[in-house]
Amino acid sequence: MRLRRLHRLFCTRGGGGGGRGCGYVRVRRMGPYRSRGGGVTLARRKEMEPGSPKALESVISDLHVKRTRPKLGLVPLVALIFYEVSGGPFGVEDSVKAGGPLLAIVGFLVFPFVWSIPEALITAELATAFPENGGYVVWISAAFGEFWGFQEGWCKWISGVADNALYPVLFLDYFKRVVPLFADGPARYIALIVITILLTYLNYRGLTIVGMTAVFLTGFSLLPFVVLSFMSIPKIRPKRWGAVNLNRVNWGTYLNTLFWNLNYWDSASTLAGEVEKPQRTFPKALMWAVLIVIVGYVVPLLAGTGAITPNDALWESGYFADVGKAIGGPFLKWWIEIAALLSNMGLFEAEMSSDSFQLLGMGEMGMLPKVFAKRSKHGTPLLGILFSASGVLLLSFMSFQEIVEFLNFLYCIAMLIEFAAFIYLRLSQPNLVRPYKIPFGTVGVTVMSIPAIGLIILVMCYASWKTIVVSVGLFLLGMMTYPTLQHAKAKRWVAFVDPKVVRPADVADSGAAPQAERGDPEPRVPSGSNSVHIELGSGR
Repeated sequence: MRLRRLHRLFCTRGGGGGGRGCGYVRVRRMGPYRSRGGGVTLARRKEMEPGSPKALESVISDLHVKRTRPKLGLVPLVALIFYEVSGGPFGVEDSVKAGGPLLAIVGFLVFPFVWSIPEALITAELATAFPENGGYVVWISAAFGEFWGFQEGWCKWISGVADNALYPVLFLDYFKRVVPLFADGPARYIALIVITILLTYLNYRGLTIVGMTAVFLTGFSLLPFVVLSFMSIPKIRPKRWGAVNLNRVNWGTYLNTLFWNLNYWDSASTLAGEVEKPQRTFPKALMWAVLIVIVGYVVPLLAGTGAITPNDALWESGYFADVGKAIGGPFLKWWIEIAALLSNMGLFEAEMSSDSFQLLGMGEMGMLPKVFAKRSKHGTPLLGILFSASGVLLLSFMSFQEIVEFLNFLYCIAMLIEFAAFIYLRLSQPNLVRPYKIPFGTVGVTVMSIPAIGLIILVMCYASWKTIVVSVGLFLLGMMTYPTLQHAKAKRWVAFVDPKVVRPADVADSGAAPQAERGDPEPRVPSGSNSVHIELGSGR
C-alpha cells in the first residue's frame, strides 16, 4: 500500500504538456551529519529530471531495501554487546590466580567505572551522532581525516581478529575436559578449522540470525551461574573474599585479564547502520549491557571464592566448572561446561559480525576497494567475513596469553586515538547533532577520560618486548598501506566507491547565515543513514 500511494503521488502531478506523467522529483539520500545551524552537511544529492522513470524506480528500490533488510532491535543488540565484551564469567578465573580473591573482586567492581562505563558512554554519544557501518572509523575520520580513520580501522580490525582467534581455542580447552582427544595434535588442529568454518557460515547467513542466536546463548550461558550463586549462599564464608598476598601478585596477567574481560564496548558501533533507530536503541542497549556484564562477573566470583576453600593456584580457565561441581554436584559442572562451549560460540559470532561490518563500512567510505562494500544475498559483508575468518585461522595457533597481550596492545593504540578524537570533536564541533550526549561539558568528559587513558598506558607498559615490536611493526605497516591504496585509487588499478567520509569542516556549524539564505528549506533534524527525503515539485 505504501508503494501504491507513492506511485500515485508521483504520477498524478502534471508532467508538462498536460498529460499524465511524473512531476519534478528531487531525491536526497541523507547521511546523519548535520550541524545545529541547519543544512545537510554530508548528503549525496541526486537531481531527477521531470518524467524520468529512474526517479520512481530509485525511491521504490530504497524503500524496498529499507523494508526487507531486517534491523537489529534492542534485545538482540544488548546480547551482541554482551558477547562483544563478556560472554559470561568464563575467563575471569586467571584474575583470581594472579591476584587472589580480593583483588579479583575489587578489580571487577572498580575497573568498570574507570574503563567500561566511560568507553560505553563515549560509544553511545558518537554512535548516535554517526549511525553508520564503520563506527569508530567514521568518528576518527570526522575528527582527524581519512588517514587516521584508516589507522583506527587497521588496528581495531587486527585486534578484533586476534580476539576472535581465542574463542575456537577456548572452545576446545573446555571440550578437551570431556574428550581428551582434542587436547593436542592433528585432531585439535582439524577441529579448530572445522569450528571456524561452521561458525563463519552461521555469520554469513545474516545478522538477525546472529542477533537472535546471541539472545538465546546469553540466557543459557548465565543461567547456570544464577543457580550456582543461589546454591552457594549456605556455604559462603565472607572472610574468604579478603584473601590476598601482594608479594605474589602477577600484575601483568592481572591487568591484562581485567582489561580483556572489560573492553570492546565500541565494537558494536560498526553495526550502527544495521540497528533499528540507533539514536534511541544504542544508549539503552549499552546501559543494559554494562549492568549485565558487571553483575555477570562479580556475582559468580563472590559465590565461587566465598563458598569453597581458597586455593589460588587452581583458578585458571575452566575452573568454574570444578567450582560448580563442588557447590552443586556433577550436573552443575556439566551445565557450566556446556554453557562455556556455547558462550565461546556467541563470542565468536559477535566479534565476527563487528569485524566484517567494519570492513564493509570502510569499503562504503572508499577507504577499501569497492568489493569490500558488496553484500551477500543475506545482507552480510561477504569479503569482510572471508578476510576475518582467514585471520582467525592464522592466529588461532598462538598461545592464549600471547594472543591476549597482542590484541590488548593494538587495541590500546586504537583507543588512544579514539579518546583523542572524542575530545577533539567536543572542542571543534560543539554544534554537531548528538542525539545522546554525555551530560558533562568538555572539561568534565576530559576529566572522565583521564583515568581510562592512564589505564591504557599502564596495560601497554606491561607488554613484552615481543608484543611491542610486532604491534608497532603492524601499525607502521598500516601507515604504509593507506598511501598504497590511495595510489591504486588514483591510478584506477582497483575500483573504489565514492568516498563519504566526514571531514571536520563538513560538520562545522558555520553559524554565519540563516537557513533561508543557505537555500535549504529542510527542517533541522538529524537524519538516519538510510532515510530518503522526497520533494514533489510542480514540474516546472
